[in-house]
Amino acid sequence: MSPKQHRGEVTSDLLLDAALRVFVASGEQGLTVNAVIRASGVSLGSLYHHFGSLDGLVGALSHRWLDRLLGGLAEALRGADGARAGIAAAVEAYLTFVQEHAGPALLLHSPLSDRKGMAQGKELRDAQEARVSDMGGWIRLHVESGELAPLPLPLIESLVLGPVVAVARRSLSGIDDVDLDEAARLLPERIWRSVRA
Repeated sequence: MSPKQHRGEVTSDLLLDAALRVFVASGEQGLTVNAVIRASGVSLGSLYHHFGSLDGLVGALSHRWLDRLLGGLAEALRGADGARAGIAAAVEAYLTFVQEHAGPALLLHSPLSDRKGMAQGKELRDAQEARVSDMGGWIRLHVESGELAPLPLPLIESLVLGPVVAVARRSLSGIDDVDLDEAARLLPERIWRSVRA
């Protein structure tokens, strides 16, 4: 990597890290170009050069952390022995991500991300195709083996991840009535009952 490329990566990382800090501290309303520039120490021109806009920066930040979350889920599924164990591993991986990366998890579960997801769902899914394909392949394998119910792939994804996302959102919203460790113990069996063959 050339020195110029390295400087570009460092600048991008400074902007991404600053945007996350600003979002966590100030929410969507506080996430402005000026706030990110102040927090990063990077010039306005650099932000536009690397990301094109604040929206581009936020999109890149969301993509970075969604890739890590989905990568962790795919790894958990690959390492599991059977569909039931895979569901338990995926639930644990998701909730562990939320506990270990509360700021990024807050961004990924925010109304801002929801709006982007609704407006750009296909583009976002296409950008994560490899990760989504890993999970889809795992589901198809276990449907074909007879472990999972022969339901459409999106329904199985929703039945598995829907309750986990709901618990994560509740926890991230500041409602202090959900213990994520307890949820990681209880949810897999309930989810398994809804998707088993």
